[in-house]
Amino acid sequence: MYLNIYQFSEPDESGSYYQPLTQVAICDTFTSLIWDVEYYECGVFEVYIGANPESVRIFRRGRVVGRSDDTKNYGIIEQVKLETDAENGDYLTVKGRFLMSLLERRIIYPTMTFTAMRTYGEIVQTAVRKNCIKVWASSSERVIPSLDLGTVSGDCWEIKNVLQVSYENLMQWIYTICKLVGGTANITLVPYEVGTDDGRFRLQFDLSEGVDRSVTQSERAAIVFSDAYDNLINYTYETDSTEYTNFAYAFGQGTGSKRKQATYYTGSSEPQRLDRYELYVDANDIADTENSNGTETEIPEEQYRKLLVSRAAEKLTEIKTSSAATIASDGRQYQYGIDYAVGDYVTVENTRFGLVTEKIQLIGMIESFDKDGYSLTPVMQTLEG
Repeated sequence: MYLNIYQFSEPDESGSYYQPLTQVAICDTFTSLIWDVEYYECGVFEVYIGANPESVRIFRRGRVVGRSDDTKNYGIIEQVKLETDAENGDYLTVKGRFLMSLLERRIIYPTMTFTAMRTYGEIVQTAVRKNCIKVWASSSERVIPSLDLGTVSGDCWEIKNVLQVSYENLMQWIYTICKLVGGTANITLVPYEVGTDDGRFRLQFDLSEGVDRSVTQSERAAIVFSDAYDNLINYTYETDSTEYTNFAYAFGQGTGSKRKQATYYTGSSEPQRLDRYELYVDANDIADTENSNGTETEIPEEQYRKLLVSRAAEKLTEIKTSSAATIASDGRQYQYGIDYAVGDYVTVENTRFGLVTEKIQLIGMIESFDKDGYSLTPVMQTLEG
């Protein structure tokens, strides 16, 4: 495995929004690499490498790093630290986040209002298109070069809703929606033109969903991590309800008794007594009017209530049952990236303590490469309403 280094081309005289990326270097020797893929947040990476004029030239802030064996995840260099030591040698520490971090550079502006039911896939793609992509962005200065919309896959992105959002950080808001529906978002590199291989690349924004590989389904072979199978090495288990909320009061426009409001709860019936965990949601930023073809019109009361309900649903939090582990990385039963991936649902059991979680989601995977070899550290979590 080696690292590919890319950089954006300089803008041409025409001011084109397209600045394709080209590969500028290959790094096949490094001291250590941490590659942290996340499902509900932006992944991170770190490269530790001996410092010399060549490595200092290659690893520059703003360049993109990819792995030769990973075609889905790419990181952008955000921090480069050079340390010189006469006794221990000179080293570079290169850190950054994956390409979704580019969306953190934008807020949602102007306000987006969906009073008619739309799929979450359409809603999220619209937010990216209007704030980052050529022609659609409110001004050319907001365009992220060479970014295009890609694929939408997974039933979770077909869920429909109404909502209004404004001034939220784009990346953080997208991950809020991901947690709400159970999907994920990613920006990857693809050939600049479909079907070509001329060494130029562009950015592609994709939405997807993990696959159920737990024992609770029968469509595909189950993935089971267990001390009985010697593929579960170290294991921790935690359940936490300290931030749990299941009933929300959302308040929108207006004051006093005239303030518009709505309630929302999880589950099939309204939670009662000790099972009720309430939350106040200030949704005063949800406007009760919308601009339609240059005309400001009032949003009907029932539609506005649905907007409040949608906001409330985003704010509720669930009981978290999580586990962290070190699993066998030698592929004795399953190979990461082939048999399962981040976002998939698996089964985890610790027979010694009688703990069995039949369906838990792999929400993160830290791959570590260093002098001691290769290790996998998964982070898993299930949510209980």
